[in-house]
Amino acid sequence: MDFMDRFKINYNSPVTLTFTFTALGVLLLKEIYGIEFMTYIFTNYRTSVDDPMQYIRLFSYVLGHSSWQHFTSNFLIILLLGPILEEKYGSKPLIKMILITTFITGVLNVILFSTGLIGASGIVFMMIILSSFANTRSGYIPLTLIIVAVIFIGRELVDAITLKDNISQMAHIVGGISGAGLGGIQLTNKKSYKKKYRA
Repeated sequence: MDFMDRFKINYNSPVTLTFTFTALGVLLLKEIYGIEFMTYIFTNYRTSVDDPMQYIRLFSYVLGHSSWQHFTSNFLIILLLGPILEEKYGSKPLIKMILITTFITGVLNVILFSTGLIGASGIVFMMIILSSFANTRSGYIPLTLIIVAVIFIGRELVDAITLKDNISQMAHIVGGISGAGLGGIQLTNKKSYKKKYRA
């Protein structure tokens, strides 16, 4: 048995890896077609209810990134946490959680702000908060959740008030709140499932 037979590359986290490779592909296309391409398809901003792209961009913006540094800062964390969350909750639930967080953040940006929103940083914060539920039993609030929420969401609230930069603290805060809410729902569902199917 040779080396290649003993050690095969495993596509271990299909949602996480597909998300990463798709965003990477979008970034490569930006290098070819320019910033206008990224702005038109992969940036969330308010246009008109009659504009069909308005609804596509409610989801597509998480695949767009303004630079390689922006992409790597988001997806290094996603690649670390995504496989853990995908193993714990499953691929389909993780897809749903990503889509829910993406949609809520996109809608709030369109309603409340006139600036463009781009990137998966909201998903990063959702995963950070959600990961604090990793070894929590039903009926308990994890101390790790409280600490992480205070550190990350608290910092973003302060930055939103004090800093004037190109970072969307709103996306980070909404992502963190979504992670907390979705983690709590998963715990509740797990508790209900155990009660229903208890032997």
